[in-house]
Amino acid sequence: MMKLFAAVLILAAVVNAQMTCRLEQPRMPVEWVGLNDKNGQCLEEMRKQIQMEINASNIYLAMAAHFSRDVINRPGFAEHFFKSAREEREHGSKLIEYLSMRGQLTDAVTDLIHLIDVDVRVDSGADALRQALELETKVTKSIRNVIKTCEKSPNWYHLVDWLTGEFLDEQITGQRDLAGKLSTLTKMMASQGPLGEFLFDKQL
Repeated sequence: MMKLFAAVLILAAVVNAQMTCRLEQPRMPVEWVGLNDKNGQCLEEMRKQIQMEINASNIYLAMAAHFSRDVINRPGFAEHFFKSAREEREHGSKLIEYLSMRGQLTDAVTDLIHLIDVDVRVDSGADALRQALELETKVTKSIRNVIKTCEKSPNWYHLVDWLTGEFLDEQITGQRDLAGKLSTLTKMMASQGPLGEFLFDKQL
């Protein structure tokens, strides 16, 4: 029985390897797209924002790897930045999914999204939080710029509302959280030195 099953699997694999898709690409209606962005500014700003989210994810991943090293051994900071990297990657994915939903996931977007080589240098936990706060501030300003640009384009009001309600709220909340963490850690290190960072890491 097992030999027969294996023979069927092999036959299916051979047949599958020989099959090729000969279907022509269908001519799809374009009326559903319903977007007017003749100069392409809104779409370009969205592409830049996707790239920024991917870059931020890579930076946070590098920070997480730094704190995961055995000679650093700050598991709280490592987990915090692993989580931040996942969130930024999810943001980029959401933006890509939105463009797909609106029929705007074109070559102009996908061909220019690329990974960057990150050069992250972190001196301490406080330094990492400070860099993260600066990065999140840049991301927030970039989102606001996307909103400002897309407000001028007809039929992009849904995107503007979506970015304002979902992304800006999370960005502003995240910035406040980072600022609070940085303030607490700075005070703990001022009063307790390196032990302050160790204790703060345990809280994370």
